Amino acid sequence: MPLPKLPSRMGTVVNATETPAAKPAPENKPAAQAAQPAARRTQKAPAAPATAKRVADKQSATGPKLAVVSSNGNRKKRLPENQRKLFVLDTNVLLHDSNCIFKFEEHDIFLPMLVLEELDHQKKGMSEVARNARQVSRYLDGLVSEQGKLDKGVLLDKLGNVDALGTLHFQTTALSSELPISLPIGKADNVILSVVHALQTRHPKREVTLVSKDINMRLKALSLGLRAEDYYNDRVIDDSDLLYEGVMPLPDNFWTKHGKDVESWQQGGVTYYRIKGPLCSQFMVNEFVYFEGELPLYAQVKEVNGKSAVLATIRDYSHGKNNVWGVTARNREQNFALNLLMNPECDFVSLLGQAGTGKTLLALAAGLTQTLETKRYTEIIITRATVPVGDDIGFLPGTEEEKMLPWMGALEDNLEVLHLGSGNADNNLDWSKNPTMELIRSRIKVKSMNFMRGRTFLNKFLIIDEAQNLTPKQMKTLVTRAGPGTKIICLGNIAQIDTPYLTEGSSGLTYVVDRFKGWPHSGHITLQRGERSRLADYASEAL
Repeated sequence: MPLPKLPSRMGTVVNATETPAAKPAPENKPAAQAAQPAARRTQKAPAAPATAKRVADKQSATGPKLAVVSSNGNRKKRLPENQRKLFVLDTNVLLHDSNCIFKFEEHDIFLPMLVLEELDHQKKGMSEVARNARQVSRYLDGLVSEQGKLDKGVLLDKLGNVDALGTLHFQTTALSSELPISLPIGKADNVILSVVHALQTRHPKREVTLVSKDINMRLKALSLGLRAEDYYNDRVIDDSDLLYEGVMPLPDNFWTKHGKDVESWQQGGVTYYRIKGPLCSQFMVNEFVYFEGELPLYAQVKEVNGKSAVLATIRDYSHGKNNVWGVTARNREQNFALNLLMNPECDFVSLLGQAGTGKTLLALAAGLTQTLETKRYTEIIITRATVPVGDDIGFLPGTEEEKMLPWMGALEDNLEVLHLGSGNADNNLDWSKNPTMELIRSRIKVKSMNFMRGRTFLNKFLIIDEAQNLTPKQMKTLVTRAGPGTKIICLGNIAQIDTPYLTEGSSGLTYVVDRFKGWPHSGHITLQRGERSRLADYASEAL
């Protein structure tokens, strides 16, 4: 019995006439939830043909817009001013997310004059921060165009962002207020705190809240009796323990509840099982399940349909005959990871784990095997985030690859392990000058992230190391570089984030793991056990 063909897309296009009407969202939400992503709250129905034609005619007449969002007939109503919250944005929020001004739903936004001044100082350069500063300036210019005076504010849905039903206010007059605690005059943070205090005094019936990514800024605001919050919209999950791990242990009564009417067949040397039971609805496509009881099972979910699922047995890479460039899996999770890395139908793989779990070694071994032996990919491209992210890699002498070598110590270490582990331990030659290593190095390219925009990789094995230091926007930039035949591997440890203002919940690595789960051409594994050495394992636990 052949396996049903898996879908190649995450969703299908639905006709506008068949789309049910969305339920209206509640009007009053807590401030902590006011910045949840709009895409996760409602699904917008596509516009009808006649409506789409009218919108297109209107756009052609008025010129292109900076942001256009399709609307539906169930738009939330604009709240009265006394029911809307007033959020004062710090500069770091605008530099972190250039679209943040449109993500506060029905609430108002206030920008102090000092924030605009700091935004102007950050707009020069090629870094991600400078690009965000320029984009925010373009959004603000589009909002205030054809606006006579700014004392009444500007509607945030002017550019077509229908979910932003609030008003954008600029500081048009001097706002001075005596703070309860004397702070140094002239410091930017203290000026913004003074503006927040003045707004709270001027609008006693409204909830005025400072939004900042700076922890110390929020602490000072709370000490002064002002409301302060972090920016929550970029946070994918609230607790890193809830992050998708890609592995599900099956309960002891699994075969008791799922062992009836089991269908099995073989195809291409793989055994498939179609099972039915209550646990099937919790499975994700490409998730690994295992049962280590009397009837052990190590399988991968290939299809989920209600309360039935199709499981496929996996290859045992812990056996020496199935080694990958001389590397064998030392634990269960590594075996699962190699099944994803060696699967040609899996275009995107993410590996999480603490130091020493073998992320880079497994990815590099799989890349060398599929590049030099099976010729599936033409070359291996390795890149990583240079901290601070986005800054120039400097004026070091040499080519782009030579400038990136100081950041690629892990690559050198793992290449040495792979070379010496293939029977060359007694070789008296310098391993880096060995002819085999010269051939390997010819197929490995080290690239800087600064020059990735606009590129397209064809038939490449792309490894993104230290991906936890990337923002969601940077991660999107890298993943969208993939052309036909390219496989992307993201490696990282969300417990070791060095980029300012990034957390475990807002990291780009967390973002892609959450968004790609369940897609038939992607997979994820969280490696649990360290396999570097007994010293490293003990240090991870004891220190």
